[in-house]
Amino acid sequence: MADRFRGFLPVVIDVETGGFDAQNNALLEVAAVILGMDDEGQLVITETLAHNVEVHPDTNCEQAALEFTGIDPDDPSREALPEAKALHEIFQLVRRSIRANDCNRAVMVAHNAHFDLGFINAAVARNDIKRNPFHPFSCFDTATLGGLAYGQTVLAKACLAAEIPFNNAKAHSALYDAKRTALLFCNIVNRWQALGGWQPPELD
Repeated sequence: MADRFRGFLPVVIDVETGGFDAQNNALLEVAAVILGMDDEGQLVITETLAHNVEVHPDTNCEQAALEFTGIDPDDPSREALPEAKALHEIFQLVRRSIRANDCNRAVMVAHNAHFDLGFINAAVARNDIKRNPFHPFSCFDTATLGGLAYGQTVLAKACLAAEIPFNNAKAHSALYDAKRTALLFCNIVNRWQALGGWQPPELD
């Protein structure tokens, strides 16, 4: 894996939020999907982790965003964690995976990736987290990659074009969307390899 992405470990992230403003709108859900490489050099999903997140007191939610996602921040059954704790647990998993894959740092994979990266970076700053495992601005965007590979930039349509099942009723859950995004990213990277792109180094 370290050879494939120049020492970076791609980690798929999806967030659900209380709006579009990373500085002021709340982070409500965060999910991470860890990727690994099988014996044939194919990318595969190896581990997932997701948390519902309490609204940070310095942020707010827009009603239109809550209606779109269907999230009720005040629902006790969400069992939401404080923002700092949720990120701490996600980052712990990412750091362990970086070490296990002999990588130097994580690089975020997401659909419309700068949106998710912006919310993660804002939450990191808000909670004064010192060790963010993700590169601060580089990322892999499956909206762009989906447009390149399948002519589709919407996650649901790109997944269907790649013959990845997509249930619209389950969409806008961070974990579901992160898993679909991970499957799409693996599909595109593995397809590129099959077409003659990057090949795993030969084992002695």
